[in-house]
Amino acid sequence: MEAGRGSPSGRENRAAARGKRRNLVELAIPYALILAVCWTPRPWQRFLWLVAAASVVVVTAISFDGLEAMGLRRANFFRSLWVVGAAFVAAAAAVLAAAWLHTLHIPNTPFLFLKTYWAYALWACVQQFLLLGFFLPRLLRLLPGASSAAAVAAVIFAAAHLPSPILTSVTLLWGFAACLLFLRYRNLYPLALAHAIFGIAIGITVPGPVDHNMRVGLGYLTYGHQHRPAGSPQP
Repeated sequence: MEAGRGSPSGRENRAAARGKRRNLVELAIPYALILAVCWTPRPWQRFLWLVAAASVVVVTAISFDGLEAMGLRRANFFRSLWVVGAAFVAAAAAVLAAAWLHTLHIPNTPFLFLKTYWAYALWACVQQFLLLGFFLPRLLRLLPGASSAAAVAAVIFAAAHLPSPILTSVTLLWGFAACLLFLRYRNLYPLALAHAIFGIAIGITVPGPVDHNMRVGLGYLTYGHQHRPAGSPQP
């Protein structure tokens, strides 16, 4: 007999549909605001940044599943620490290649290095939280399989880095790998450290005019205008 509207199975189906709609809204609104931040000029960009950050905080608080569900835990930290070692090896290879190609540009002192990249390292950790602790769990509840959720998470992560061809390509590959590693170890910390290492490696090995100083969105497109020498002709 077909389940009626008042039957347990009917109520369960409606509850599941409401849950999926909620997860979709929780994904769509913060992500739309993040994209708006990337593509909005200043001074509106700063305001939208605050709104986007607030939306993530509010959604996280409303549907809080616990710190462990977001990967903020001690379990499997040492088991997954090899990811940080692999990131260091890849970064070292990139540095050697850049030195051979004469594109390496490292700050002269450790103090200048920390001054230049500490804020980026923190931002890299925030990005990894957004990917693994915010978007991926909701995609896992929306999509039928873990692999498809990881793939979609990687795509939307990479899309936020458009139109930079370097960052879009790297974040697509790393985003998918990071999602799969997170699903295996469920620990955010080593993956956040690896993200910071990869990003800093790009920052010191790729010339600024090539990757537009790692800018994305509107900042990538306006890089040439902001860095054109005085008196140079308009395009």
